[in-house]
Amino acid sequence: MEHLPSLIGTPPDVVMTHGPKKLYIDKYHWHMPKVGIVASYTPTAFDVEDHYGVFRGVDMIEAFGQASNGSCSAYIESIKQNCTFDHLKKTLTPLFISVGQVNFRGYLQQGETFISIGHILFYKFRQMTCEGRIYKVPQGLDLDEYFKEFTEQRLLSYDIDERFELVAELSEIVGKGVKKDKYI
Repeated sequence: MEHLPSLIGTPPDVVMTHGPKKLYIDKYHWHMPKVGIVASYTPTAFDVEDHYGVFRGVDMIEAFGQASNGSCSAYIESIKQNCTFDHLKKTLTPLFISVGQVNFRGYLQQGETFISIGHILFYKFRQMTCEGRIYKVPQGLDLDEYFKEFTEQRLLSYDIDERFELVAELSEIVGKGVKKDKYI
């Protein structure tokens, strides 16, 4: 089976098992397997309903986990098992194992696009540990164009334009793909 060199150009709903109401990734903008990812999402009216128009912190953590742990591990597993994302969806359930430290520096409202920058620290036996940041995106910025020449070094040092507003810092975010026949 031939695999893509990265997740760029792949719709997130093809990769992730989450339904449309709980998928917090709109697009992948940069991805280097075994290193990390940059993905974006724009909260909808549904996402902020009954929460003062603010995208909840717990949903930001979920968005980061989906973009980094979920997406990156699905990509690696599909290559390791030489299978499709559909096969992984049928055999594995992505779960949080632990959430280390999260520091919120700001908040997000409906319609404010943000990026999750995730760095893979560890991956073994379908378990991935990541760290990273969430930034609010400057209005009108073309993220595909901006991240076209992004590098591993820039990801590792969070080297992005100062117009991006830091919203959250996350460390020791651990997720695992659990076999469905073992998951009760």
